[in-house]
Amino acid sequence: MPSSKKADTPRAGKPGARGAPRAAAQARPARPRATSRRTAARPARIVRAKPESLRLRSIAASFTVADLERSLFFYTKALGFIVHQRWETDGKLDGVTLRAGTCELNLSQDDWSHGRDRLKGVGMRLWLETVQDLDRLAERAEGYGASITEWPADRPWGVRSFSLDDLDGYHLSFYRPL
Repeated sequence: MPSSKKADTPRAGKPGARGAPRAAAQARPARPRATSRRTAARPARIVRAKPESLRLRSIAASFTVADLERSLFFYTKALGFIVHQRWETDGKLDGVTLRAGTCELNLSQDDWSHGRDRLKGVGMRLWLETVQDLDRLAERAEGYGASITEWPADRPWGVRSFSLDDLDGYHLSFYRPL
C-alpha cells in the first residue's frame, strides 16, 4: 500500500510522476479504451473550400437614428431591449449597444453629414427570432409608436411573424417557428 506521505515535488501522488510512489503506478490496472459510435460515423476529413468560406459566431446590426434618446426609449420600452453599453462625449450620448438575449443592436446619433432628409432603413430588413407571444409584442410596440406593417399571422413557410417599422423607418420582422 502506498504511503500517505506526500513527496516534495508538485506532481507528487500521480502514478508515474517523479516523486510518486512506484507501487501506485504498478497497482492500477489498465483501463480498456472506450469506443465511440460518433467516431465511427465521422467522415475521415472535412475538406474546406479555398479560400475558406466565412464562419461567424454572431452578427450585430448598427442603425444611425435621427433622435437617439427617442429611439433608445422606443427600443427599450416598446421592444424590451436592455442597454448593454453607452457611449458619451462630454456628457452627450453618442450611441448605445442594446441586447436582447445574445443578440446586439447598436444605435448611434446621426451627425447629419449626409443631410437631414436622408432616408433610413431603405432596402433592408432584420429578421428577429423569438419564442415570445408575438401578438403581445406587436401590441406593445404599436402602443409606443411603431408602425405595424404586418400583424402576427402564421406564414406558409412555417413561422408565425409580424413586421414593423421603427421610428426612423427601419424594417423589423419578428418571428417564431411553428
